[in-house]
Amino acid sequence: MRDDNSSLLDREFAKFMAGRSMLPMEKKKLFEGIVCRLSESLAAGDSCLSLDRSEQDVVLDSNLAGDGSGVSPLCLFGGRLYLQRTFQYEQRLAWQVQEMVEDPAVLPVDESLLDALFETSLGETDWQRYAAVQALGKRFLIISGGPGTGKTTVVVNILALLQAACGGQIKVALAAPTGKAAMRLQESVSSSRERLRLAGVSDEGIPDRAFTIHRLLGVKHHSPFFRHTAARPLGYDVVVIDEASMVDLALMSKLVDALRPGSRLILLGDKDQLASVESGTVLADMIRALPDNTVELQHSYRFNEGIRNFAAVINGGEAGLAWSVLAADEPANVTLLHGDVAEYGGSIYSQYMKAVVAATGLEEYGKLFESFNAFKILCAVRHGPSGVHGVNGAVERYLTENGYDCPAGSWYRGRPVMITRNEYGLDLYNGDIGLCLPDPVKPDVLKIWFKKPDGGLQGLLPARLCNCETVYALTIHKSQGAEFGEVLVVLPEKHTVVVSRELLYTAVTRARGSVRVKAERTVFDAAVTGKITRSSGLVELLVSEGKRLEK
Repeated sequence: MRDDNSSLLDREFAKFMAGRSMLPMEKKKLFEGIVCRLSESLAAGDSCLSLDRSEQDVVLDSNLAGDGSGVSPLCLFGGRLYLQRTFQYEQRLAWQVQEMVEDPAVLPVDESLLDALFETSLGETDWQRYAAVQALGKRFLIISGGPGTGKTTVVVNILALLQAACGGQIKVALAAPTGKAAMRLQESVSSSRERLRLAGVSDEGIPDRAFTIHRLLGVKHHSPFFRHTAARPLGYDVVVIDEASMVDLALMSKLVDALRPGSRLILLGDKDQLASVESGTVLADMIRALPDNTVELQHSYRFNEGIRNFAAVINGGEAGLAWSVLAADEPANVTLLHGDVAEYGGSIYSQYMKAVVAATGLEEYGKLFESFNAFKILCAVRHGPSGVHGVNGAVERYLTENGYDCPAGSWYRGRPVMITRNEYGLDLYNGDIGLCLPDPVKPDVLKIWFKKPDGGLQGLLPARLCNCETVYALTIHKSQGAEFGEVLVVLPEKHTVVVSRELLYTAVTRARGSVRVKAERTVFDAAVTGKITRSSGLVELLVSEGKRLEK
């Protein structure tokens, strides 16, 4: 067995399964090692484990693996070993998506409305316009593209076209994997709705609120199941999911399972960003398997050229060129940080703390969120001096040394915190950020203030928040779905397997205005050249389901 990478849970699970196999002792050990590797792979984000012919024979002889049609705890399919539950998620998702692909439900395109929504351009393809036309001819569509390519803008236009084609009778749901991403989607849709009204296009039927996927499906407390399933489907004709690269296999399967028959699903996402924390690379797999149902937007409307080019070099795996961009003086907004992280970050956060001291009312508190989100330190890891915990502590010490009382682990004026676990009773979600500020009515009482979907503020006493942490710095994973004016990307002193090209690309593309990177050359090079690969059978299952339905 691979004890070097396996956890106690991996080993004990493998021992438990081997003890229930029908194998002789020498094969039990081989089987135990295979199951331990499967458990390790699932923990690493794979949905299955590829086996050679001899390993497949051992698994089949164990009497614990079937072909997915029975109730065996393991499934061996296409040379890949699964847990039965994971295989069912993958197989059912492939079947249901292909059913949607084969039943396009074409709607008429209002050409005059299409022209009003999209400016005609000569000599180049208008990919946003093309995506809109495709959406009216398909029940399942993926719109992929990097930050600033207008994914939210085009989906609002699509919803206007769908409403026009259906006489304004369709019900639409907007959702994203996290509370932070849902709020950002909601803000983007609201601004796009305003643009429609200014252009004289009706925004009727386009929702003004976005949900987390969990909230959309209906969470059952202390249960992995949701209220909405195939037996009790969602009551929407169109479901739009933003930041779809963050959605894992199990959640995507449950989402598609809960769709009403005949409804449409539109997925928005960046295939080059980090995959989900849990198993699978679902969005990337579906893009590979279903090119006819995918539109990739090409032009970035938000990024300045320096950040866009730097992100493209990282995405291309060109480590030497990427480092030379950082080390050069041009562009000025993409640079290396040669000084101390806490000193640089603390000096910027000092301006935020200065605004905190001056703020006395809710209107000023709202502006503090803008000040705080203008800059963010993004760390690749949680632990160590270059991790989230170390950097947050160092920034608090810097602020304290410069006149602001910021004791670690205490509630103090200006302390920013992030929710680390969904708090459904408080309407707070993993990733939501709050600021600790005095109650304007009772200045001696500190509350943590959160922005509500309607733009107002909600204040809660610290004792009501059980799952939160200081967030001058946050992990790159937690930053997905957000954007900031400037980001400082901090890589660890030594390379680890979690530091990859996708991680660095995601961090860099969180910035609107400028990027600084604190890293050793060897660690940076390893990150740019290290691409995440996950084992999955979803592509093959989607293709095989498509061939089966064509017959």
